[in-house]
Amino acid sequence: MCKWSFAPFLLVSCLVAAAQQAMNNDSIVKMVKAGLSDDLIVTTINASPGTYDTSADGIIALKTAGVSDKVLAAIIARAAAPAVPLVAPPPPPPAPAVPSRPPGIDDVGVYFQDKSGAWKTLEPEIVNFKTGGVLKSIASEGIVKGDVNGHVPGKHAKNVLTFPVTLAVYVPEGVDIAEYQLLRLRENSNNREFRSVTGGVFHQSGGAARDDLEFHADKIAPRVYKIVLDQALGKGEYGLLPPGSYTSSNMASGGKIYSMSIPE
Repeated sequence: MCKWSFAPFLLVSCLVAAAQQAMNNDSIVKMVKAGLSDDLIVTTINASPGTYDTSADGIIALKTAGVSDKVLAAIIARAAAPAVPLVAPPPPPPAPAVPSRPPGIDDVGVYFQDKSGAWKTLEPEIVNFKTGGVLKSIASEGIVKGDVNGHVPGKHAKNVLTFPVTLAVYVPEGVDIAEYQLLRLRENSNNREFRSVTGGVFHQSGGAARDDLEFHADKIAPRVYKIVLDQALGKGEYGLLPPGSYTSSNMASGGKIYSMSIPE
């Protein structure tokens, strides 16, 4: 504890020391004997933590030591006041939640939602391509102009679904859902076929994209998109053609298509 003096710089240093440590009855007596005013002592009491003996004996001892009634009242009020709780800083805002892939969707591919809401793998089929005309390539861009005919063996797809059909497409890294094509497959005696355009074609004409269908996709997780097909589409044979299935360097080539049969 510091030795109280009337010297101004000692008074200031003692007040700072008192404010930095818990006050008690002895601290008050020392401040009184140092000649500090009642107002200054009361201010120090209110601004500093303290533990005071406010029992009858404690109050009498303070009074005997020359503590005024004003200071005694401040001591009693301070001792009776509840402790001011430390206010914890507000927690940082939570990081934006990154949606996780739905259970069952664990690899690149196409999935359908069954009646229980579970995601099941939509198995692809082999599709064979043949050019429907002369393919032209622009040397500077490598863009292919032309249409292709796709043929899928069998009259109906093995995957039989009913409306509404909910699909989930887990795309490869760096691939956009807009690069997929939803196609209507036309039934023949022993296969299904479609005519479409591949390779970023412009100036489409002559029914080159006759079997392309528009679709809307919602992103539900990183690289996962949901597509819902309703009854407005109509029953029939359909396929979702992933990018890269057709190789334009060959006049005939093979790939895969995620096909489905929707009988009603």
